[in-house]
Amino acid sequence: MNKDMAISLVVLAAGMGSRYGGLKQMDPMGPHGETVLDYSLFDAIRAGFDKVIFVIRKDFEDAFRREIGARLEGKIEVCYAFQDLKDLPTPHLCPEGREKPWGTAHAIHAAREEIKEAFAVINADDFYGAHSYEIAAKYLRSLQSETKCAMVAFELEKTLSLHGGVNRGVTTSQNGILTGVEEMIGIHKNSAGVITGNDSQGRPQTLNSTDLVSMNFWAFHPQFLSLVESSFLAFLDEHGKELKSESYLPAVVDEAIKQEKLHCEVLTCHSQWFGVTYPADKNHVVGAIQALIENGDYPATLFA
Repeated sequence: MNKDMAISLVVLAAGMGSRYGGLKQMDPMGPHGETVLDYSLFDAIRAGFDKVIFVIRKDFEDAFRREIGARLEGKIEVCYAFQDLKDLPTPHLCPEGREKPWGTAHAIHAAREEIKEAFAVINADDFYGAHSYEIAAKYLRSLQSETKCAMVAFELEKTLSLHGGVNRGVTTSQNGILTGVEEMIGIHKNSAGVITGNDSQGRPQTLNSTDLVSMNFWAFHPQFLSLVESSFLAFLDEHGKELKSESYLPAVVDEAIKQEKLHCEVLTCHSQWFGVTYPADKNHVVGAIQALIENGDYPATLFA
């Protein structure tokens, strides 16, 4: 592992709004008002990430810099990229009336000027746990081939909600290499302890607690950007006049795997994933974070 090799964390945060108080992404979860994103950044810094790139919208830049970026000063290099509906490769133009974002692949496109080194990608509102950043950082520091990437995968049971069904990308792999991801909806554990969900055709499926699922935590070589650009351009050629279609990062990876342009390693994470899918999930997340603090996994106050 090359400890001198710089690595970056790209945080997909353009879905946040300027009125933080009503958004789950900025809802206080820690004992001193810490958010899920605060814990992600803390974990990334102690795992050795050198730079964080926030993909945000220009309309809340000032508030984001003040409430998020400022507290990271002196701890990690901070950069910003702006996801703009009109930021499209030539010759495409944003169709009149389009308000919906172009998707997570477009978010990576938005960060193209800031990504100079191997990088991981996360959602801003998911609690992935310290182990996920450790294994991602280790992988990135040893990554030399532009044809390789990795997905940090979680055991299904560690991503369920106690309060309703969830949608997850259930993976298949061979010898630790990703072979496919199937979207399953309405996954829940019934009173008998059996986990079930419906496949893309609406057919009920029984799932295993140890099935590995994708939570949109990826690790890429910087040359992956060329695949994003070509895939996003092809997407626009087909869907660029539409008002709601989106280009998703997992679809870029899946397409590259099928074309044998990319080999994606599955990195199994043993951390408990947390997220607020339903309002009632918040109390569970708050309690789980408090338990981690009491166990010594996190200080009571982050970035003190």
